[in-house]
Amino acid sequence: MLTITGLNQYYGQSHTLWDIDLEVTLGECTCLMGRNGVGKTTLLSCIMGALEIESGKIDYQGEPLNQMRMEQRARLGVAYVPQGRQIFPLLTVEENLKIGLSARRDSLRRVPDFIFELFPVLKEMLQRRGGDLSGGQQQQLAIGRALVLDPKLLILDEPTEGIQPNVVAEIGDVIRTLNREIGLTVLLVEQKLPFVRKVADRFYILDRGRRVAGGSVDELSESLVKKYLTV
Repeated sequence: MLTITGLNQYYGQSHTLWDIDLEVTLGECTCLMGRNGVGKTTLLSCIMGALEIESGKIDYQGEPLNQMRMEQRARLGVAYVPQGRQIFPLLTVEENLKIGLSARRDSLRRVPDFIFELFPVLKEMLQRRGGDLSGGQQQQLAIGRALVLDPKLLILDEPTEGIQPNVVAEIGDVIRTLNREIGLTVLLVEQKLPFVRKVADRFYILDRGRRVAGGSVDELSESLVKKYLTV
């Protein structure tokens, strides 16, 4: 579904991503892993068009994304939940969710009911401001807002960061439901190994801007964890 070939990216004179090759297979959940500062969020920003790339290709369902703007990528069915959630704190839950409707490919102008089936707490708090929600509730709102787009590919940047354990478990269950029951393709950045092993089919590891390992989650060995993931 998503293929990245020979991707290079720079911040000024600093070469941050080096010849990245990566593939996200239709219907699977793929996890991008690595210590802080190795280029994971930078790579997601390149996929979404928030950062320009120096060279390489990004193809989505056989269509090149390199020259497309962020909103065009969203209309193709690519939804992004950024690190830190980035909801609008002064807007209500309902208003935050409706922002995603503008990028839909159909004419639907109301929040789909299945969003509230996945996250019942959002229905209870529709008129509450986003900034008044807990961290876990804000994360559910951010994921719900992305799902309003009716995406084919959902990209999540550290969805469990700073979240209490019970909500982490709920988010894991939602990702499994979306991926394995509904068939939504998922790419996520995640550091928590139990979470990765619960939700992901495949993994890639970045180190110093390079892809250094990849494979099925069953191949995520203790030696790789110790070498590239343990702080």
